[in-house]
Amino acid sequence: MKESTRVLLALVAAILLGVLIAASHNASLIRAADAIAPIGTLWVNGIRMTVIPLVVSLLITGVASVSDIKSIGRLGGRTLVTFVLLLIGVATIVIPVALAMFGLLPPHSALQLPSGAVEAANQISAEGQAQTFAAWLVSLLPANPIAAAASGAMMPLILFTLLLALAIARSPEASRQTLTRFFRALSDAMLVLVRWIILAAPLGIFALVLPLAVHAGATLAGAIGFYVAAYSAASIAVTLLLYPVVAIAGRIPLRRFARAALPPQLIAFSSSSSIASLPALIETAEKNLQLPERVTGFVLPLAVSTFKIAAPVSWTIGALFVGWFYGVPLHADSVATIAFAAVFLAFAVPGIPRGAFIMLTPLFLAIGLPAQGIGILIAVDAIPDVFATVLNTTGHLVAAALVARSCDDRVGQAPL
Repeated sequence: MKESTRVLLALVAAILLGVLIAASHNASLIRAADAIAPIGTLWVNGIRMTVIPLVVSLLITGVASVSDIKSIGRLGGRTLVTFVLLLIGVATIVIPVALAMFGLLPPHSALQLPSGAVEAANQISAEGQAQTFAAWLVSLLPANPIAAAASGAMMPLILFTLLLALAIARSPEASRQTLTRFFRALSDAMLVLVRWIILAAPLGIFALVLPLAVHAGATLAGAIGFYVAAYSAASIAVTLLLYPVVAIAGRIPLRRFARAALPPQLIAFSSSSSIASLPALIETAEKNLQLPERVTGFVLPLAVSTFKIAAPVSWTIGALFVGWFYGVPLHADSVATIAFAAVFLAFAVPGIPRGAFIMLTPLFLAIGLPAQGIGILIAVDAIPDVFATVLNTTGHLVAAALVARSCDDRVGQAPL
């Protein structure tokens, strides 16, 4: 049985059993459901303990290899710039739309948060809203990176890690090789540990969702249904917005690009795997869009392995949903923190099931959201992940077309 199937079954079983217990009004059954909640918290803590070392090691390993990308020439720099600009563009569009979408929902009462957690979260949110631009700017560089990691201050930690990685990339060859190997070994070990935690996901999610379903009843199912619909719709909308982008910036007619993108999109939809669509991406880019082989051979494999254009969509909507469901208000600056982090952390998402949501854990804590919300996002990801994978695949092809356009003005002008 696939990992996503096991997680989905655990989610459905927890919701159904929780609704039945809630309907029975049996105090003993309700206490029994509440008693397993620490198992879910333990599973979430397992995720939390891996994220910081995983983020640091993956970012350093990836950025320190920039020297290898530079050896390829200007193509590598243009590719990285294209990736970042597309991510920033998606984040800029998603933030106001998602805020407006969730702003239409009625307030939702807080659920399953420890005593005082709601007040603390609201205080964090209020402090963030009142923070001045100067104070925010000063906080970006941590005076103590270890303290930033311990407190879960992700934005300062990300910036410190990026600067350290750039310094490693500029170091003498012997030092660079030693440090890169160390952090690569650390990331490999952490990925093994994360895979063990993911194997326990059905048990952890069942223990998280059952008490929620007991106290929220059928409301939980309706809330999850709304999140799945919102996430899927947003992924589809951003996918469609990429078509005029490639038409304007890449000078490729809409119909031509749509025909070229369809085969890899169908593979991505049926397999929920961007890697599985790579052969079709390369074939359609070279034959149907007539992109040069030197571009497709470099950009597309790199995009499939590191470029997740759906990250700002999934992280922003996921954070807003968790905030609404647990009754924790999120302001624009908190949402911007999530979207900003997605631009940089999208390149460091581990290649494991639900790896993107695992990276969200310390960010949630930084803006006052309960880490338990990550379990819900992981549990319900199977359906919207299909549309997010199609978005990622389309973004890969768009990136290749834009990079090719920056290298050769004749791209996209071949007859249909």
